[in-house]
Amino acid sequence: MNTRRRLKLLAVTVAATPLVLGGCTAERGGEAGGGTPPPAVELTPADRARDVPVSAEVGTSVTNGKVSAVRLTDDKGRQVGGEPREDGSSWVPGETLAKGRTYTAEVTVTGDRGRTATRKTTFTTAAKPTKPAITSTLYFAGNQTYGTAMPVTVAFEPGVPKEARAEVQKRLFVRTDPPQPGTWSWLEDGSQVYYRAPDFWRPGTAISVRAALEGMPIGKALVGDADRKATSKIGRQVAVDIDNATKQMSVFQDGKLVRRIPVSLGKPSTPSSSGKMVIMEKHERTTFDTRGEPDGGYVVDVDDAQRLTWGGEFIHSAPWSEGDQGYTNVSHGCANVSATAADWLMGITQVGDLVTVKGTEVPLQAGNGWTAWNVDWDEFAKGSALPVPAGLKPSPHTAPHPGAVAGGSSPAPAPSASGG
Repeated sequence: MNTRRRLKLLAVTVAATPLVLGGCTAERGGEAGGGTPPPAVELTPADRARDVPVSAEVGTSVTNGKVSAVRLTDDKGRQVGGEPREDGSSWVPGETLAKGRTYTAEVTVTGDRGRTATRKTTFTTAAKPTKPAITSTLYFAGNQTYGTAMPVTVAFEPGVPKEARAEVQKRLFVRTDPPQPGTWSWLEDGSQVYYRAPDFWRPGTAISVRAALEGMPIGKALVGDADRKATSKIGRQVAVDIDNATKQMSVFQDGKLVRRIPVSLGKPSTPSSSGKMVIMEKHERTTFDTRGEPDGGYVVDVDDAQRLTWGGEFIHSAPWSEGDQGYTNVSHGCANVSATAADWLMGITQVGDLVTVKGTEVPLQAGNGWTAWNVDWDEFAKGSALPVPAGLKPSPHTAPHPGAVAGGSSPAPAPSASGG
C-alpha cells in the first residue's frame, strides 16, 4: 500500500578526499643510531591545497615509525579533535570541517630509539559544494533501546553508484562496547547499506554510529549531504516466529518460549512475505490508507501496529478477524492478532527485534524493510565494498533458531502506510 512515510530518524551523507604530498618538514634525530633510517611522514591534503572537501582527512604515509601526535587547527587557532583510522592510513577529524576555512595539520611520527619527525600541511576547504547533494537517511536514532537484530541502516536516494561505494563505506563508522565487529553490506542498487555482526548483538551492548558524509564526493555527480552521530544500546533478547502452516506466532525471550498467539496472515490475493524481518516502527495507533492501490481502497484506524516492511506489512490488533485467527488467512498481508495479544506484544517487543515468517506464498524481497538477516553471513559479507576479515564468522555455538540467545563474534523505497 503506497501512502508514503519515512522514518526521519537521522539524515546522513559523506565525502572523502584524495591524498597528496604535504609540505613544511622539520625532522629531528638525524642519522644517529647505527645507520637506522630516521622516521618520515608524508601528508595530505597537499600544502597550500585549495577547494578541499569539508570531509577531508589528514592522510599520513609513514616510513620507519608510527604517528605519535596529530594537531589540527583552524585559522582562528581552534583545535579540532579526531582520531586515527585503525590501519594508520589517515587521521579523521571528529567533525565536518567548516566551509571556506584554512586549516593547519601538524603530525609527529616517532621511530626507533625515540627519534621523531614533524611535518605540517596547510589547506583551505571549499566555500560551497558545486554538485548537488545526495539524500541520505540514517535509521539509527540516539538514546534508544533496540532489539538484538537491529541493523544500522543508511538509505540513499538516488542509490550510490557501485564505483563510489567503497569510499562511502569508509566514512560510515560503527563502534560497539563491548567490541562485536561486523561489516557493511550494500543492496544491489545502492539504495541501502546495512551494518551487522555475524551474530545478534549481545544485550547491553552500546552502539555508536557516525555517518560522516557531508561534502564528500560521491561518484562524479554528487556530494554527501550531512554528518550524523548517534549512540544507543541493545535491550533484552526477544524474537518472534510466525508459522503459516499452524497460523501461530511463537514469542521468545532470552531463548525461551513465553507465549503462543493465533494469527491470520495475508489471504492468497495479498499474501504475507516469508523471511527474516526486523521490527521497524511501533505505533499505539495509526491509519492504514490504501486508496489508489490496486487491491486497496479502504481507510482504517488500527491499534498497536508494528511495521515489518516498507511495503506495508505490520503486526497489529485486528479485532474484526479474531474468529479467523489461528484458522484462516484473511488480511491484506499483515499479521492480524487479537486486541489483547497486540497490546501484550507492544509491551515486550522493541524496534530491532527479529520476526521470522515462514510458509507463505511469496518470499521477502531484499530491501523491503531492513532485510540484513534475510541472508546468511557469507552472502551478507559479499555485499561489502571493502574486504571483510576472513576470521569474522558466526559463532559455532549460536543456535540458528530465531529464538536463540544473541551472542558470538566480537534511499530505501518510501514506506507504505497500508496494512490489513
